[in-house]
Amino acid sequence: MNRQEVENIITEYVKPIFGFALKRCKSTEDAEDLSQEIILKAFRALLVREDIADAGKFIWTIAHNALSNYYRDTAKSMVGVSLDEVAELVADPNSLSFAEDDRESLERVQREIAYLSKLQRNIVIAYYFENRKQAEIAEAFGIPVGTVKWHLFEAKKELKRGMDTMRKASELKFNPVKFQNFGINGSVGTKTAEDFFHSALAQNICYCVKWEAKTVAEIADALGVSPVYVENEVEFLEEYGFLLEERGKYLANFLIEELTTERMRLCSEMYRKAARLFANDLYDELITSGLLGVEEILCQQTEEPVALQKEIAKDQNFLLWSLIPYIAAWSGESLREDSVSFEEVATIRPDGAQNIFHARVEQKDVEWPEEYGEGFTLCGPMWNGVEGSIFWQMDSNWSDRDTEHFYHYAEESVHALRLYKREQEGELSKDDFVWLAEHGYVKTNGDFDGLFQSVWQIVILRTPEIKEKLLAIGETLKKKYQAEFEQLKAPYVEAELAAVPKHLKKMKAFELQFLFHSDGLFLWYCMRELVNNGKLKMPTEQQRKILSTLIIEE
Repeated sequence: MNRQEVENIITEYVKPIFGFALKRCKSTEDAEDLSQEIILKAFRALLVREDIADAGKFIWTIAHNALSNYYRDTAKSMVGVSLDEVAELVADPNSLSFAEDDRESLERVQREIAYLSKLQRNIVIAYYFENRKQAEIAEAFGIPVGTVKWHLFEAKKELKRGMDTMRKASELKFNPVKFQNFGINGSVGTKTAEDFFHSALAQNICYCVKWEAKTVAEIADALGVSPVYVENEVEFLEEYGFLLEERGKYLANFLIEELTTERMRLCSEMYRKAARLFANDLYDELITSGLLGVEEILCQQTEEPVALQKEIAKDQNFLLWSLIPYIAAWSGESLREDSVSFEEVATIRPDGAQNIFHARVEQKDVEWPEEYGEGFTLCGPMWNGVEGSIFWQMDSNWSDRDTEHFYHYAEESVHALRLYKREQEGELSKDDFVWLAEHGYVKTNGDFDGLFQSVWQIVILRTPEIKEKLLAIGETLKKKYQAEFEQLKAPYVEAELAAVPKHLKKMKAFELQFLFHSDGLFLWYCMRELVNNGKLKMPTEQQRKILSTLIIEE
């Protein structure tokens, strides 16, 4: 531009520039110095540039840049001054503005607003997008006006930093993981796994912080989503103990399992060899012990209609389907390592649960052992107690129950056990018998108001003495094979601990203490060994509903 054009433009802006500086500076002297700096910079730039389409926009850009430098210099020199005083000097909310045709910059600012902290984001939205006064915002959030101004100032710095940053998403943005199934070790609460992990977002948030703690912004970058959505999910997951928070970073607080072909091979070999040693001996000992026929073990399961006065013979095969997994699970407790307690590693959740939670990532590149073919199901062992008695159960592909029923197991088992107690006193109603019959626990015949007979279809250990005799058989066998079991476990335990993040190794170590005890896979392999060699016969369709279910009277 020629000098005359520049002088005309500058003359037009002298008074607005001084007003701009006077409103924002801590003193008149500073305002005069700042306005002169702005005018001088603008004058020199306009003289040498011919590509300025909008002189006004160009001048105000120079003004805002000069003001930012002034704020930085002022803030550095303020030591021992209250936040409110500093905010009055350095906060400049009005400087966050863009021309109508600068839509790209505006959109970038709007994207970056999502990366602010919740309080800063809410203040920025209230001020810039809802046009609320600072005093009104301060009252709404219960903070001083000076704090509002300070957050606006800090937010602008964060927005600029974010706009200068190249955000990088991880592979999870286009190739998210999916949790295939869930499991718990401990008690359930009022919420189910689906309440926490119903969305791919919740699953991938946790997977993203399996090994390394991240902030909400870092998680959002990795997943390629807005931090606003991540923030809400993170707060919910952290409240229920699925995430740990420390200094603004989050870390997964449950076992996220990613299988490998090698670890699956180790697992299969270990359990097959252990089951071959233990299950066959246990079966033979039970058959020859004479205990299966004693009155203290009640087994009235029958495929026939219930006779009104005829005694029911024990189905020995059905009885063994319950006793073998129970003995395998509960015998030899004195032999089990007990260096880590449940209370040390279990999470207490607000819905009343106390457990160790598992999620398994769906994987297509793992070669599973042949035994985990179509129909493989395992849930358990599970137990609950009422008034000195225990309801014990496991689920498998040989039984016929909902594989996700562990979230309803506690309620159902306690109800069944209470009805059993009341039935001993002759206090059950017709509706009670209907419920028990629908769930397969009893079979009835006759008219409830007339001649009536009911028999329990599950196995019942009627005295503490018979329980101890059965468990003693299992303990003897576990002592016999203790050295072999330890040798089988060693490589598997090492591989499993290596696959767990450092902060969860103790949690995993607790569970590994139960190998060959109340270990669902060990029980499953024991039953599989006996089915494959013909010692156990396949259960009937009717038996499948209540297979491997016991009441143990203490």
